Amino acid sequence: MPPRTTDSTPGRRDGRPPSPAPEAGTGGPGSEPPSRPAARSDGATEGTPAAGATPDTGSDTASDTAAETAAETKTVTGATSDTAAETAWDTTAETKTDTGTDTGTDTDTETGTGAGEGRGPDAGRAGAGRDAGADDDRRVAVLRRAADRGRRRRAAHLAGCAALLAVALTGGAVAFGGAGEQGPRVAAVSAAGALSPGDLARGELDSAVTSLQRHLRAQPRDFGSWATLGVAYVEQARLKGDPSRYPQAERALRRSLSLRPGNDQALAGRAALAAARHDFPGALADADRALEQNPYNERALCTRVDALVELGRYDDAAGAARTADDRRPGVPVFTRYAYVHELRGDVRTARDVLRRALDAASSPADVAYVATALGQLEWNQGDYEAALGHYARALAADDAYLPALEGRARAQAARGDRAAAVRGLEQVVARSPLPGPLVALGELYEARGGDGDRARARDQYALVDAWTSLARAGGVNADLDTALAAADHGDREAALRAARAEWDRRRSVHTADALAWALHVNGRDEEALPYARRATATGYRNAAFLHHRGIIERATGNERAAREHLTAALDLNPGFSPLGAREARAALDDLEGTR
Repeated sequence: MPPRTTDSTPGRRDGRPPSPAPEAGTGGPGSEPPSRPAARSDGATEGTPAAGATPDTGSDTASDTAAETAAETKTVTGATSDTAAETAWDTTAETKTDTGTDTGTDTDTETGTGAGEGRGPDAGRAGAGRDAGADDDRRVAVLRRAADRGRRRRAAHLAGCAALLAVALTGGAVAFGGAGEQGPRVAAVSAAGALSPGDLARGELDSAVTSLQRHLRAQPRDFGSWATLGVAYVEQARLKGDPSRYPQAERALRRSLSLRPGNDQALAGRAALAAARHDFPGALADADRALEQNPYNERALCTRVDALVELGRYDDAAGAARTADDRRPGVPVFTRYAYVHELRGDVRTARDVLRRALDAASSPADVAYVATALGQLEWNQGDYEAALGHYARALAADDAYLPALEGRARAQAARGDRAAAVRGLEQVVARSPLPGPLVALGELYEARGGDGDRARARDQYALVDAWTSLARAGGVNADLDTALAAADHGDREAALRAARAEWDRRRSVHTADALAWALHVNGRDEEALPYARRATATGYRNAAFLHHRGIIERATGNERAAREHLTAALDLNPGFSPLGAREARAALDDLEGTR
C-alpha cells in the first residue's frame, strides 16, 4: 500500500457538499471551540463552549456591479464554461461507469482468469480460493444489510480524468487495461480531512459547487462561501485525480482573503491546498496563520499534523496531534493521531485509536474513512483477512469509496486472488488514475504475464507520466511520485533527479526510501545504504522499505543484514508487491545458495 501521506491517506467519502457556512468558532483570535462534546483519542470526553458566529453573507453586495459579479464567477468559479463542459463529460462517464458497475456486463473488462490463478505468494498462509472474490462481495452485501443504511448514488464523473489522460496520451485510443466498470493514496490527492465532517452536508460535491457558484454570483462578497468553494475545489481535485482544479481553488481562496484579510477559513483552505500540492512548508505556515486567528479550526489543526509528518518532523507531528486531539477530538484528528503512532512502530496504539474512532463514527462517510484506515493498517501487517473485513465494512457504508476499493484489490492480490485484484484496480484507475493504483495495476499485469499484459502494464506506467504532467501544470510538486514510479518502470536517471529534489525539500521516511531506491537502480548502492537505513529507523513497519534495504545490503556485500531484512519484509507482509515480493524471494534463495 502506498504511504498514507496527503496523497494517499484514505480520504473520507467527501462526495457530499461542503456547507456554505463556516466552521464553528471562526470569530478570530480567541474564538471559542465547538460546542459538541466529543470522545478524545485517549477515551476521554471533551466538552466545549458554544461556537462562533456565521460569516458575512453579502451585506455589501449592493455596491457590486453586475459586471463584477459575472467576471468574478467566470474567472474564479469557472461557472460559465467549466460547469457546462463538465456536465456533458460527466454524463458520458456516468453512462459507461454505471453500466460496468451495476450490471457487470462491461465487455472491455479483462477478467484475467486462467490456469494457476488464485495461487499467489504464501497462499497457504493467506488463504486463497476460486470463489474468494465472490466471498468478498457477499461479505460486503451482508454488512450493507446489517448497516441498513440508505444507499446514496454518487455522480459517476470520476472517469473524466482518466479520459483526459487517455486523450493526452493517444488521442483517446488508450484502454485502461480493460477498465470500464468504475474505479488514493488514497488515495488520492490530499487528504482525508481537507473537508472536515462538519463541513460536509448532504448531496453531491459537484452539485454543491454549482450551488456555491450560483450563490456567489448573487452574493459575491460572501468571504466564507469563497473559502468553502476553494476547499471544495481541492476536494474535487482529490476525488477526480484532476489537478487542474487547484488553480481554481487558489483563486477562490485569494478572493476570500481579499474580502476578509486573515480569515481563518481561507487560511486553513490555503493550507489544505498547499498540502495537496505537496508544498508542505507553505501548508505549515498557512495552518499556523489560521490557528493564530482561530485555535480550534479543525482543518488547520489536521493540516498542521500532515505537514509536519511529510516534512519528517515526527516529534513535532506527535505534539501537533496531541494538541489537535485536545482541541478538536474527532475522526479526522483520530486518524492522524493513529498514523503518527504507526510511523513510530506503535501499531497497537494506532489500532486501538482507530477502533475507538470507528466505534464513534456515525455517518457513512466517517465509517468508510476509518474502516479503510484500519484496513490499510492491517494490510501493512500482513493480516489480509482482517484488512478485507475492514474494507468490507467501509464499502457497506459507501460502495463507491475509492480508497476502500483500492485497498480491497491490494489485499486480494496479496492473498493470491489475482483476478479479483485486477478487476478491482481496473475499476479504480478508470475513475481516478493516480500513480499508486496505476503502478499497482501495471505490476499485476506483469506478474500475470498473459497475452497483451506487458503492453497493458506499459500503458499504466505511461499514464503515470501523463498524470505527472497534469499535476505539475496544476502547481503540484510530483517529484516523489516520479521517483517511486520511474525507479522501477521508467527513466532511472529522472527518478534519481526527482528523489534528490524531494529529499532537499523534506526528509521523511518516504523520501529517504525513495532516494535510497533511486540510487540503487542507478548502481550507487554504497551511497544508497545510509538512506535505506534512515527509512527504517523510526520503527515504521513497512515491507517495501525492508525489501529495498535488504536488496541494497545484498548489493553492498552485507549478506547477513540482507537476509535479515528480506526475511523481515516477507514475514511482515508477504504480498506487499507482486514484483517486489518475487524479487525478495529470489534474492533470499540466492543468498541461501551461497552460504
